[in-house]
Amino acid sequence: MPPSGEGLVQVDYQKYDGTLHWNLRMRRLGEDEHGVWLGLPADSVMRKGHNPEVPLPEAHVVLIPRGTWWTAVFNAAPRSTEIYCDITTPPEWPSPDRVTMIDLDLDVLRKRGARAPILVDEDEFAEHQVRYGYPAEVITAAQASADWLMTAVAEGTGPFGGGHERWLALVEQG
Repeated sequence: MPPSGEGLVQVDYQKYDGTLHWNLRMRRLGEDEHGVWLGLPADSVMRKGHNPEVPLPEAHVVLIPRGTWWTAVFNAAPRSTEIYCDITTPPEWPSPDRVTMIDLDLDVLRKRGARAPILVDEDEFAEHQVRYGYPAEVITAAQASADWLMTAVAEGTGPFGGGHERWLALVEQG
């Protein structure tokens, strides 16, 4: 269970072999029935592995749900991708200020103004099943999460029904 309180949280997505993937520090905004919400204002940065910083021009919030095989990013306008869900192993909190998960390649996203979500990186998922030797239960859980997200994002259920808006407003207000 993630600790409560405010402050900065180190968010580390890793690949199945343990190498560092996307990583950034975000402000803990709070929790609700969907999970823990983290945020970054416009003009922040993140890194892929140990590479140079990647600019993030728009504000965004990340939902770290409890016990699920995904995380979700909600981007402020004018970013063209409004919702971006990473299929991951269930997030773990090794300390109050750090959350980790393994990125399993599949992503569900919805472009701003679109109604239907898109499933992407199926080729990478297939390639990494071989390269990293994903166990059958990991493959099954990843596919089931992608299917669930495609429906939830399309129908606007759960956290995809606008629940992110109050959290994003907190980040945009400073």
